[in-house]
Amino acid sequence: MGTGSIECTKQRIRAVVAGSSVPEDARHAENTLDWLLRLKPDADEALQIAALGHDIERAIEARKVKQADFADYDGFKAAHARNSAEILKEIMEDCGVPQDLASEVYSLVCRHETGGHPHADLIKDADSISFFEVNLPLYYKRHSRKEVLQRCVWGYHRLSERMQQVAQTLSYDNAELSALLKEAIRKASGCSHGEVSSNGG
Repeated sequence: MGTGSIECTKQRIRAVVAGSSVPEDARHAENTLDWLLRLKPDADEALQIAALGHDIERAIEARKVKQADFADYDGFKAAHARNSAEILKEIMEDCGVPQDLASEVYSLVCRHETGGHPHADLIKDADSISFFEVNLPLYYKRHSRKEVLQRCVWGYHRLSERMQQVAQTLSYDNAELSALLKEAIRKASGCSHGEVSSNGG
């Protein structure tokens, strides 16, 4: 299937993400891939590339979408997903990835925020639980408690029931953050999916 082109793509993704100004981005990319392989040990190359590169646009300041340009958080996240897919498409073309594989990666990354297909649902779950496991402690340091709580409620709604159970077991060195997550889970379990106004994630 063009192993060289696939390795080229993965190396390019890692190089771009390593340059992100957001400190957790590189670890989140690898952790999302790790979670994908836990959820589906036989995940194909399209899934693996999509998991690794789903947030790549955040690492490129000149091309990053800005939340302020969108009326709501879901619109912002949809644009983020499309932008990441476009950047990955360019990388895959440069690396000579076969068209059918590149098209599958493009589709998966476009849908990684919303799911709606078994494979896209896997990326969404891996990405969503990785936010709680990897991103949240640093996100907490950059944003107000209100913003973090909103983002956690939004993120918990994105999780499948299986991953919600995983989220319920998470705790952090910071006791206040652990308490905030528990509060977010209570709120998310008792209300419908709502908008969020905080940046990133």
